[in-house]
Amino acid sequence: MVRAGLRMVVDSDPGMEVVGEAADGREAISVARRTRPDIVLMDISMPRLDGLSAARELLDTPSPPKVITLTTFDTDENLYAALRAGTSGFLLKVSPPEQLLEAIRVVHAGDALLDPAVTSRVIATFAGRAEPKPSPMLAELTPRELEVLRLLARGLTNAEIAGELFVGEATVKTHVARVLMKLSLRDRAQAVVFAYESGVVRPGAA
Repeated sequence: MVRAGLRMVVDSDPGMEVVGEAADGREAISVARRTRPDIVLMDISMPRLDGLSAARELLDTPSPPKVITLTTFDTDENLYAALRAGTSGFLLKVSPPEQLLEAIRVVHAGDALLDPAVTSRVIATFAGRAEPKPSPMLAELTPRELEVLRLLARGLTNAEIAGELFVGEATVKTHVARVLMKLSLRDRAQAVVFAYESGVVRPGAA
C-alpha cells in the first residue's frame, strides 16, 4: 500500500517516472542495478536487508543513483546514520506529497535535501563522540577550498559563505564543486560528515 501510494505521487509529475519497486533491501539493490534509476527512495526499516545497509551497498557501485531515505522516525540517530551511509536526503513518511516531489527535484539537481544548519548540528553531536581522524585527502585542497569546507560544515549557505569570504556566490559554487570532486564526495551533506570526522571542524567550534 505504501509503495502504491508513492508510485501514484511520483507518476503524477510529468517529469518523473517510477521504473521499479522492491519489497526489501536485497531486492532493492537488484532492481536498482537492473533499471539504473536517477533516484532511489529507500525505506530505513525493511526485511532481509535494512535500508541503510542497502544504501551503502548500492552507493558503493560505479555511477550510483542518489538515495533519499524514508522513515517514520524523526530521530537524530536515524538522520546521522543516513548521512553517514552517503544518502542525499532524509524524508518522513508523513510528509505531504508535494514535499516528496520537491525532495526528488532537489536531490536530482545535486543538492542535499536537509537544511545545512540541521545537518551540521546532528553531525556535530554524533561525530564528536569519536576522536577525529585527519584524512590525507585534505592535502588536495587549496587553502581557500579548505576554508570553504569549514564554512560549509558550520551550516552556511553559498550566499553566506560568499559574504564571509567577500566573493561572488558563483565563485563559492565553483569552490564547493571542487571540494566535492577532490574529496570524492557526493554532496554537501557528505562534506559536512567528512569535515567533522576528519577534524576540519570540531563540535562547538565557532
